[in-house]
Amino acid sequence: MRILIAEDDDHIASGMQTLLVARGHAVDWVADGKLAEQAGKTGVYQLLIVDIGLPSLEGGEVIRRLRAAKIDTPILVVSAGEALNERVRILDLGADDYLVKPFAIAEFDARVRAHLRRGSAQGATELEVGGLVIDAGDQRARGPQGPIELTAREFALLSLLASRAGRIVSRVQMMETVCAWDNELTDNGLDIALHRLRRKINNCGVRLRTVRGLGYLLEPEANE
Repeated sequence: MRILIAEDDDHIASGMQTLLVARGHAVDWVADGKLAEQAGKTGVYQLLIVDIGLPSLEGGEVIRRLRAAKIDTPILVVSAGEALNERVRILDLGADDYLVKPFAIAEFDARVRAHLRRGSAQGATELEVGGLVIDAGDQRARGPQGPIELTAREFALLSLLASRAGRIVSRVQMMETVCAWDNELTDNGLDIALHRLRRKINNCGVRLRTVRGLGYLLEPEANE
């Protein structure tokens, strides 16, 4: 999953990012309301985590503009504002949840998982290609022989390829979708990840095909 954090407190943002990356997610972090609005409108995220006290553009206004633009990505607000009328205001603007700072990291983790599960339930919880089953909600993949051990990067690549099975995915699309902004994937790093992924999904009834000059395509193996 890809998650956006909009938070201007470096310490809090770093803690959230560290946890989410450890859970296997690609995480982008901005510290400015206008940047949060721009990033949120791209539609590439499965969850937006938004602080209210952002510079340039207040978090509530970011949420209002995103909802006005028909962006329906779940939004979890994290804010020091604990007054009831403030929480009601933010939820009425279109936020899905409100977590008051300081919060327990275990509760934050649980709420993130809950929103990602709901998002998966609205779409396809599992993707199946050939003998591969990819569960985006639980960040797991399995083949005919059982679970497949994947790194976070490998899982993100496989999820992207499976979601577009039978269609070509370019290297640029892979880099933009899989990487966090502050952790760019090099060409060599992508090649290594794809090589390892090919090896791990061998004998799973799928083929990861290179289409020269265009990108990569994941497709079921043809029955002989």
